[in-house]
Amino acid sequence: MSMMDKLKERISALRLEAETAQDKADDAFSRVKTLEQELLSKEQEVSSLTHKNTLLEEEVEKLEKQLGDAKVAAEEGSAHGTANEGLNRKLSQREEELEEADKNLRETTEKLRQTDVKAEQFERKVTSLESEVESWEKKYEDLSAKYAEAKSELEEINKQLEAF
Repeated sequence: MSMMDKLKERISALRLEAETAQDKADDAFSRVKTLEQELLSKEQEVSSLTHKNTLLEEEVEKLEKQLGDAKVAAEEGSAHGTANEGLNRKLSQREEELEEADKNLRETTEKLRQTDVKAEQFERKVTSLESEVESWEKKYEDLSAKYAEAKSELEEINKQLEAF
């Protein structure tokens, strides 16, 4: 096998290696884009749940104030039996609303916590993929340099062969 054939084989192998590395880098970039979109979606969900959580906390405060007001009104109206019964019903209703709001707040807080955990997982995954992409880019650069070197050697050999 001549030196020219060996060089052609080497160049062909380097080209194949460079194409494979480029394909893998493209796949990694695609995965990073997908994960970034998922992360953005999760961040929007976290933001939405945080807003909902704030609204529920405000509702709880409002209901607690109404509950306090209802208790005060119930104490003042103890002389009036009918009014007292109405206030007791209102108080029970407010307590049920407060319990429901409290339950919603706990559920929302749990969802927010779970979303935070997922967001952290996605951030770690994105970091890992970015690192992998950097690794593939480095390999691609190394292969490109080897290819350029092999091409230069081939041109030098061609010049020497043409000189003969």
